Formats: sequence, structure tokens, C-alpha cells
Amino acid sequence: MIDWIAQNLPGVYELGWTGDSGWGTAIGQTLYMTVGSAIFGGLLGLAFGIGLVITDDSGISPNRIAFQILDKVVSVGRAIPFIIMVVAFSPLTQLITGTTIGATAALVPLSLGVFPFYARQVQVALLGVSSGKVEAARAFGASKWDIIHDVYLREGRSELVRVSTVTMISLVGLTAMAGAIGGGGLGTTAIVTGYQRFQNDVMWTATIIILLFIVLIQFIGDLVARHYSHH
Repeated sequence: MIDWIAQNLPGVYELGWTGDSGWGTAIGQTLYMTVGSAIFGGLLGLAFGIGLVITDDSGISPNRIAFQILDKVVSVGRAIPFIIMVVAFSPLTQLITGTTIGATAALVPLSLGVFPFYARQVQVALLGVSSGKVEAARAFGASKWDIIHDVYLREGRSELVRVSTVTMISLVGLTAMAGAIGGGGLGTTAIVTGYQRFQNDVMWTATIIILLFIVLIQFIGDLVARHYSHH
């Protein structure tokens, strides 16, 4: 197999597995950026999504001013193209990470780029929870936290998994874009090493690995969503 790769995919073979530009390094950086930004951006998006639901006029804690602030932040955040966000928040990235280049630096714009999208997805998912169950919980004297945890999040977990899957897939695409502008990972391998150096075998191999990531995320997400939909 190694001999076949060396003969038919010389660029792929030349990169090797280890080293600063090796395939193992690129894959690890992509996973690091995807998981890291999913955690930070996901937690922020979940908080904003829950806030949008509970502060709405029909929510359990109506607050028009809070809702308008959250809604505007999410809407503006979604409207900013990711490539512009990378540049616009570079001072913040420099302040937090000490650099604007590399996988760790990419976590800042990636997290800020994905959280508005995820927040809106969470809002839609939680609004799908039966209002009757919310009212029943309130009638039994459940606290706001109990309603959020035991009704919204528990009853909406299947849909939350689905929207989280969509968000993770979007993140993989954003990591590729971040890689193309210095973030590292498979995006750098595909664009800088492959496309710009006319090594088509490298470009297409990196692209196929990214697609495999997306297929795997979708497969796992569907399995988990189906599991929770039956519980």
C-alpha cells in the first residue's frame, strides 16, 4: 500500500505522517480546532439560545430588553462573514492567545463564528418543546432552572443533537477556511500545500479526509438523535 501511494500519490507520500506539515499533524489540528471551538462556541451558543427562549414574550421569564439584546447579537453575529470576523477580531485573538497564527489562535474566531449560528439552532429546537409540558411543570411549582433542565433540555435533546450535528459539520468547513489563512490543519494542507503548489493529489486527499470527517459526524449524530428520540 505504501509503495502504491509513493508511486501514484507522490505529494501525499512526501508529506509523510509526522512533522509540521505531516498528515497526522494536519488531522490532529483539524480535530483540535473542531472540538475546541465546538466546546467554547457551543456553550456560548447554548446559553444564548436558552436565553432567547426564556426571555421571549411567551417564555418562562419574559424580558423584552434582554430578548432584543440577545436577538440582535445573534443576528449581527450570523451576518458577519467568517473571513471578516477573523480579521476584525484579530486584536482579541492576539490578546487571548498571544498570536494570530496557528490552530490555537483559530479557536477564537471559530468559536465567535459558530456560536450565533448554534444559538439560533438551539432556539428553534427548544421552541419545539411542547408548551403544555412547560405549563405543567410550572403548575407543579418547578423552578426556572428545573424547567430549563428537565423540560427544555431533556425533552428537546433529540433535536438538540440534530442541530449540534449540523453545527459540527459547519465547523469542519470553517476550520478548513481558517486553515487556508494560517490556522493550520487540513485546510492549510489542501490550499497551501496542495493547490498553491500544484500538488493535486495532496489537495484531493485532504478534501476527501475532510469529507470523511463530515460523513462520520453525520453518522454519529444520527445514531445519537435516534437513540434519544425513543427515550
